[in-house]
Amino acid sequence: MLSEKNLIINRKKTLYSIVVCTLLLCTSSSVQAQSSNERDSLAYKLQSLKSTNRFNPKDTTHIKLVADLAFSYQYLDSDSLYSIANKALEYSREINYPHGIIRGLNALGSYHYNKGNRDEAIPMFKEALELAKYIGDIDSELSIINTMAQNYSFEGNYAEALNLNLKGIDLAREINDQSTLSVLNENIAGLYADQKDFKNALMFYDTVQKFNRNLGNEVVDAETQSNMASLYKDAKDYKNAMFNINRSIVTFEKHKIYDWLAYAYQVKGDIYLDQKKYKWALYWYDQSDMLFKHQIEDDRIQIQLMNGMAKVYFGLENDSLSLVYAKKGLAMSNKIKSLQGQIDCSETLYKVYKKKGDNTEALSYLESFKTLSDSLFMDKNKQSLSLLETKLGYEQEKKELIEANEEALAKQRNYIYFSVIILLILSIITFVIRRSENIQKKLNKELKDKSQAVTQREAQLHEINKTNTKLFSIIGHDLRGPIGGLQGILKMFTEGDITTKELVSFIPKLKTDVDNISFTLNNLLSWGLNQLNGVVTKPKRVSLSYLVNNNIKLLSEISQSKSIKIINQLPENPRIWADNNQIDIVIRNILSNAIKFTPENGLITIEAEEKGDMWQISIRDTGVGMTAEVQRTIFRDSSNITTYGTNNEKGTGLGLSLCKEMVHKNNGEIWVESIPRKGTTFYFTLPKAQNRYQKAS
Repeated sequence: MLSEKNLIINRKKTLYSIVVCTLLLCTSSSVQAQSSNERDSLAYKLQSLKSTNRFNPKDTTHIKLVADLAFSYQYLDSDSLYSIANKALEYSREINYPHGIIRGLNALGSYHYNKGNRDEAIPMFKEALELAKYIGDIDSELSIINTMAQNYSFEGNYAEALNLNLKGIDLAREINDQSTLSVLNENIAGLYADQKDFKNALMFYDTVQKFNRNLGNEVVDAETQSNMASLYKDAKDYKNAMFNINRSIVTFEKHKIYDWLAYAYQVKGDIYLDQKKYKWALYWYDQSDMLFKHQIEDDRIQIQLMNGMAKVYFGLENDSLSLVYAKKGLAMSNKIKSLQGQIDCSETLYKVYKKKGDNTEALSYLESFKTLSDSLFMDKNKQSLSLLETKLGYEQEKKELIEANEEALAKQRNYIYFSVIILLILSIITFVIRRSENIQKKLNKELKDKSQAVTQREAQLHEINKTNTKLFSIIGHDLRGPIGGLQGILKMFTEGDITTKELVSFIPKLKTDVDNISFTLNNLLSWGLNQLNGVVTKPKRVSLSYLVNNNIKLLSEISQSKSIKIINQLPENPRIWADNNQIDIVIRNILSNAIKFTPENGLITIEAEEKGDMWQISIRDTGVGMTAEVQRTIFRDSSNITTYGTNNEKGTGLGLSLCKEMVHKNNGEIWVESIPRKGTTFYFTLPKAQNRYQKAS
């Protein structure tokens, strides 16, 4: 979501005119003159003030102009913003001018915030907020609350952001500030959109649009439409996304709102990119990039643009340009500490280097992407819960305060009524009885709701305990043993109990143990993410032959050690519509099991057969087979019994239950056929990829 709308409430129109003029510097000489005049207007007023006999640099009029000039550079020249804001703050502190101190701190906080230095920005915003509360400056208080909420949202602290927005809404309602109410509700919609909670996000956008209709400002309405277009894009509702973004672009072009126009162009590029219409995506990204080159400074939006262009060029198979834009986006992400930007750009760089065959670079970016993604995934899960708890807690606190206030008022009324005639006393009794009935009904409803919540929570805790039991069982049984063995051998070597030559003799066993640990951890991680509802299936056209050949190559050393022959009898280039990573895990687990339970000199055959609109894949081995009872239990979640292969290879018991989950997520089925001592065949189905190509439009 574009942040400029929400960061600036009262100064927006002034900034638009300055940004517009700056962006047009390179278009024509007449426009250059106009741009220069607009941008220099504040400086001209300052110069006129300084030329008067009564000029005093510490005069409040001068300080206000300096503060306005500082904010005018916010999206044009950050260095000028910093130096001028410092000067305004210095003058204000010297004469103890509260409004000037608030403006100076707000400007400096905005500078540090836009640079990614949020640890320096937050104390400045808090100091300005306390001062605004102290002097009763509600407009400044709302502006700072809004800016701080955006700051917390950007760094992923959604709970604190929601709390500030809710407080701001209550404050804006007190003064009936419709414009600020629109902004703060849109902030909350953005928080839910970031959490992929599109239902709640759209509910708040409905509220925003009601405020916008009352305001009657088509530019403000266009800003909301562009943010809603981004939400619809994330929800894969491309029809509504394109409808909203086209309407917003028309308005921004009409009013020459170039900073928002740059964002709208970028969102339209994102919509086409999502649909793999690369040429159209590149066209709109280029339109946005041309505007950013003319001194608009918003690294957060430009990071999205750079990564989008990198993805487009990757889709167009122009890997060199894809690398240029992805690296530029990653550098900007590192500069402003944007975790999401680092994740997106690292993923793109991994894909490009992998395609180029540069495995070292690809592995480096893959590790970075995985580490950052795991961190963000865990953090977002926590923040989703915090978001809900904060909202419920705030509403409960507000409700309690209202009830306490009503109770106090009721007592005051009682004291008054007791001093008047009996008729009024009877009226009070009637009122209290009716009120008690309503409260009782309300309490009964709350009790029922809380009982349901407790029941749901108990079920969740039961599932969590079951998951924890399984997790610790695997760690204790299948990971601690090999790791303990490895630790024991290394301890004996370091203490001189065994020689180097003897240590070398243990290397084949150590390698086998480490391979088992690695395989176990990979399955454990995938299973854990599934249990936390964290794995999102992203189907696409995938080459089944590519996945099978890669896994045969990956497990070739193990199969060769047992003299097992693996035969790939897939038809020519079968294509499936599935999540590449999930099906890769399925094939690897089944093939690994086949090797594990096949004696030396055995045979494993991999085949695929068309069944309507599905591919039926089979992996057949000449191994030990399994009984009917074992066949009925191997896919169960609750099964965590470790079985040993023909050469005493270990497993976690997770593999086949994980395979079942992932095949089902890709709209397939999985089953097994086996005869003891004769062999086993695992079957699973996956949707075919349709052989059709769409033209960009």
